[in-house]
Amino acid sequence: MHDCISITGLGSVSPLGNTQAEIWKNYLNNSHCFQQKTIQDTKVYTASLSATAEAAVTALKNSNSKYKNLDNSVLYAMIASRIAIENAGWKNESDFGINMGSSRGATTLFEKYHKDFLQDGHAQTLSSPTTTLGNISSWVAHDLQTAGPQISHSITCSTALHALLNGIAWLQSGMADKFLVGGSEAPLTPFTIAQMQALHIYAKKEAAYPCISLDLEKKRNTMILGEGAAAICLEKGEKSSALAKIRGIGYATEILKHNTSISAEGICFEKSMRMAIQQHSPAEIDAIILHAPGTIKGDLAEYQAIKKIFCNKMPSLTTNKWKIGHTFGASGILSVELAILMIQQQQFISIPYLDQGKKPKQLNNILVNAVGFGGNAVSVLLCKD
Repeated sequence: MHDCISITGLGSVSPLGNTQAEIWKNYLNNSHCFQQKTIQDTKVYTASLSATAEAAVTALKNSNSKYKNLDNSVLYAMIASRIAIENAGWKNESDFGINMGSSRGATTLFEKYHKDFLQDGHAQTLSSPTTTLGNISSWVAHDLQTAGPQISHSITCSTALHALLNGIAWLQSGMADKFLVGGSEAPLTPFTIAQMQALHIYAKKEAAYPCISLDLEKKRNTMILGEGAAAICLEKGEKSSALAKIRGIGYATEILKHNTSISAEGICFEKSMRMAIQQHSPAEIDAIILHAPGTIKGDLAEYQAIKKIFCNKMPSLTTNKWKIGHTFGASGILSVELAILMIQQQQFISIPYLDQGKKPKQLNNILVNAVGFGGNAVSVLLCKD
């Protein structure tokens, strides 16, 4: 990275809530957010929005007749973005850029429209404009009344951190002064869950902790889907109002050997992490927030990559997927949110079912990882100063 990038605003809507106070309070307890729902006559675990977050979505949908036709993935992004720019103190006339990504996009609406089409052979009028991927950033820009560049993309589960990379590139190029980046996902639909079950990675067993992410001794896959959105405000340079500062970014892609897997050694993770921390000694990294989806191979591959870099002096490791599940394209920025909160509160959020030894004495430098199908890894180094 050529310049420091300051994170000056943060907003999210998730199973943890939609205010920083509520979210941090929920991180401090050892409870998870999973509930069993009956989908197609089968009970499955999911992590839905909290009651307060759901109320915010309903209020937004009812506030404008146009919003009633939008998919939840768009509405979630709009709420997270509103909170983030208010947090940053940005005004509409700032004409900031927007890059809001999603792995699945308007899943609920697409499934509904397709079902209707199969029944009567006709597509509904809004079936195209409300299900295109660009729909997310376009509606966020409309809602915030900004005339800056609007970008939407999908790079599966590393989508949100790729949005962060894009925002940084725009800022460092001088083509924008401010950029809002993030990810949004509303994947709790029958077809999306069926897709994950077809991969044999979805949690089946009832347990005190249904998703045992980062448990390297597990004998079964335990991934569970969650929903939500998160957005952060990026500004170039050292800002006194910064919630945290981005001091390093890394990215890497593996050559595909299988549609969904990464190498057992986590080669893409190793490359992205080395790139992100190249200006720092590994000993300076206080903690890592892992992607760790709760699958046997996925969790272990990332851990092996970390072990190669840090050897016997491992930073403290954590993740939030045991608590809120895998939110696909939104997961990277939700992990960034956790990193920011830990830096601000100077408190490490551990995983209750793991014995992780001593907690870090300080939280000045936290590395955040994400990866998508086929090995699209991104690592971001967040610093207190």
